[in-house]
Amino acid sequence: MRSPLDRPVPPPTAVIAFNDRTATGVLDVLARQGRDAPGEISVVGYDDSRPAKIPHVQMTTVSQDAPLTADAAVAAALDLTNGGTARETVLTPRPVERSTTGPAA
Repeated sequence: MRSPLDRPVPPPTAVIAFNDRTATGVLDVLARQGRDAPGEISVVGYDDSRPAKIPHVQMTTVSQDAPLTADAAVAAALDLTNGGTARETVLTPRPVERSTTGPAA
């Protein structure tokens, strides 16, 4: 995150991170450089993990519904163990809007 902020061009207005842990690092860099999230740069994570829900973080993220994902994986593994065939399960992630995103600048 430091590299885009150090360039002589305007910084990005939003960052979509690989996961919530990475987004937490982005928020840390922004805070250390005195940048406002979401005032200057919106930040979105992925996973809806515990750190995203911390009261002073309240990170916008994408929820994968981990319990439902685990249930589907276990069911598929049990099917295979019992002689069944592999099956595809598609689960739809959903956005969880919190305080690290705002209107585009």
